[in-house]
Amino acid sequence: MTTTRPASAPVSAPPAAPRRIDLRAPLQGLGFFVLGLALLALVYAGAAALRPDLPGLGVIATTLTGLLRDPWYNRGPNDQGILNLLVSSLTRVFSGFALGALVAIPLGVVMGSIPGIRKVLDPVVQLLRPVSPLAWFPIGLTLFKSAEPATVFIIFITALWPTVINTAFGVSGVPQDFKNVARVFRFTPGQYVFRVLMPYALPHIVTGLRISFGIAWMVIVAAEMLSGKSGIGFYVWDAWNALNLANVVCAILIIGVTGFLFDRLFNLLEKKVSYV
Repeated sequence: MTTTRPASAPVSAPPAAPRRIDLRAPLQGLGFFVLGLALLALVYAGAAALRPDLPGLGVIATTLTGLLRDPWYNRGPNDQGILNLLVSSLTRVFSGFALGALVAIPLGVVMGSIPGIRKVLDPVVQLLRPVSPLAWFPIGLTLFKSAEPATVFIIFITALWPTVINTAFGVSGVPQDFKNVARVFRFTPGQYVFRVLMPYALPHIVTGLRISFGIAWMVIVAAEMLSGKSGIGFYVWDAWNALNLANVVCAILIIGVTGFLFDRLFNLLEKKVSYV
């Protein structure tokens, strides 16, 4: 007599545990950020106590609140809200920065890929790189006959060198094994550039862009002081001429926060493209 075994019931997998979001690292970073701001405020308060000419923290807070209460007004070229001025500066920075990147990345790829060209161009880069960007302002005025394009020209020059150097370094460091694989698969020059060379060099390129943007954001303030045009740099100079140090300090804070936010964005982009 044969007996049939009852079919075993399917075993269901245990329910997956709900995924927990680890907030420790972000909260820790926020804590250090707040601690750094508190330390900065403490140092400034000490400096203001020693030099009564400096506005106190209360005056700065009141002035900053007033600036941010109506930041978008526009009553003419010389009377605009603080965020209008900030956008004007960012527009100039991004115009020169984008032009610089369009030139610097291909130039860096060529320099990193062809040793002979690198030997010819590297001394030129190293010769021009230490020159202060503001020294190019008269050249820009001569070329373009106007302060606005001359300011963009300064940013363009500023954005060139870190991106060129970092791109060339990244491209020249492509491992020989990668090149051998490209030869085995008979990649065309275009395929080699976009499938091997650029993916490997991308973290270095983004680092160069990050450095270039940081320098460009510093330079725009001085450039707008020279050009006398609207922008956050012009606002700082105008506030100083009016002996309004509270407005100067508030503008410095806005410039710093803006630069910090863009640096964080570039840092996130670096992590996205990093292969380490």
